[in-house]
Amino acid sequence: MTDLPNGLTYAQAGVDIDAGNALIEAIKPLAKATRRPGADAALGGFGALFDLKAAGYADPLLVSTTDGVGTKLKVAIDTGMHDTVGIDLVAMCVNDLLAQGAEPLLFLDYFATGKLNVAEATRVVSGIAEGCRQAGAALVGGETAEMPGMYGEGDYDLAGFSVGAVERGAVLPRLDDQQAGDLVIGLSSSGPHSNGYSMVRRIVERSGLAWDAPAPFAQGQTLAEALMAPTRIYIKSVLPQIKAGLIKGCAHITGGGLIENPPRAVAPGLEAKFDWNAWPLPPVFAWMQQVGGVSDHELRRTFNCGVGLILIVSPGDAPAVLEGLLAAGEDAFVCGELAAA
Repeated sequence: MTDLPNGLTYAQAGVDIDAGNALIEAIKPLAKATRRPGADAALGGFGALFDLKAAGYADPLLVSTTDGVGTKLKVAIDTGMHDTVGIDLVAMCVNDLLAQGAEPLLFLDYFATGKLNVAEATRVVSGIAEGCRQAGAALVGGETAEMPGMYGEGDYDLAGFSVGAVERGAVLPRLDDQQAGDLVIGLSSSGPHSNGYSMVRRIVERSGLAWDAPAPFAQGQTLAEALMAPTRIYIKSVLPQIKAGLIKGCAHITGGGLIENPPRAVAPGLEAKFDWNAWPLPPVFAWMQQVGGVSDHELRRTFNCGVGLILIVSPGDAPAVLEGLLAAGEDAFVCGELAAA
């Protein structure tokens, strides 16, 4: 090949390969800390291997999920709070695996931006590694894409991909086992999690409050700090209940809220009837409802309203499930039951 005078470089075109390499070196120890049986979480190859036998599975099915953080990222970008959106990214994927009865095994991320800020990206990936640690999943790789002209200054986007495993006979929901009278157990959320932030941002705009103003609904926190609370990851508290055969169905309450997600875990001919007085509406949702003039139905189909995950159990198993969840640190409560549709 011939060197040409005044030749254009990739860096001059807006892509800094050296910055990308620096990011990889910065996140290698973060990924290494998420190693688990079946994966060594080493970065740098073209693909990642996972040994299901080493993870203890006999006749497993693989379950895969993918998701993003949505416009909650816009709040992170506007406020400079980049440390926990990675937890959100992992949570949105692994909690979906849990709804199928699957244990998260591995996780990969996709980080796209116009110009790579290594320090900022490292903070984001640190959150991803923390989410993987909470979920027991190995962070085995990902992709960093620097795409000048595709994103505004300071903007970035995230996508996640996770793979889990479940033994063939333990897949959820167990539709044939469900019957009218089964109880619905709710597990508390940490706030809006990662859904409804297009509405959240409109409500904040309507309130006239700045992101650094004291949160009207959370003492000692700014509005941004309260609304950036990361999505709860329910793996370590709920998976033992699933493996014990105590759970008939599980729904992750994401977009669509408590109206559209529960039916995905309920057998045909049945429906989840919620007792809306079984738990207090958390102050963050009450504040948003008041400021935004949001109806009860719209609130329930947009947000989790304080319930991040629901479990369907037999009445006879409910005491043991609740005891196990509370011992694991969850705020769990009976919030409804299955009834004929």
